[in-house]
Amino acid sequence: MTTATDSATTDKSVTTQVYRVYIKATPQAVWDAITKPEFAAKYGYGGRMELDLKPGGAYKGYASDLMKSYGAPDLVVVGDVIESNPPNRLVLTWHPIWDPQTSAEPATRLTYEIEEEMGLVRLTLTHDVTGAPYIAKQVSGEIPNAGGGWPFVLSDIKSLLETGKAMVAA
Repeated sequence: MTTATDSATTDKSVTTQVYRVYIKATPQAVWDAITKPEFAAKYGYGGRMELDLKPGGAYKGYASDLMKSYGAPDLVVVGDVIESNPPNRLVLTWHPIWDPQTSAEPATRLTYEIEEEMGLVRLTLTHDVTGAPYIAKQVSGEIPNAGGGWPFVLSDIKSLLETGKAMVAA
């Protein structure tokens, strides 16, 4: 019998995920939410991050105390900046290392695009998950009890920027 986890590690068909959200904010505010450590701890899973915005600069994402209480290591995501064009575009490699399955898959690629449209900001996150089917299922929110993935994170960025409050209290 094949379980969801087994098929996630053998299904190589999913290669790109695209998520889009409209936010009533400025492009700079959205850029800051994505790139400034003081914002990162306020939304999504609440972990802190370090980001050197020059090409080749390092990206590190750290577990929140809640994540650690579920067994996550301190460092949960690593990557490198490929392109940084504030406040419109950020491209980086992104490799989750929070468990053996994600660690075993290759680094993936994130592209954030921030564009003004109709008096709003359209934030598009494109996640190239080529060769990383387990990561693809996890970040899309498809794996039970593994969080809501990018839909949750982007919704929380929107909530924080529009209301000043995250969806889930830290």
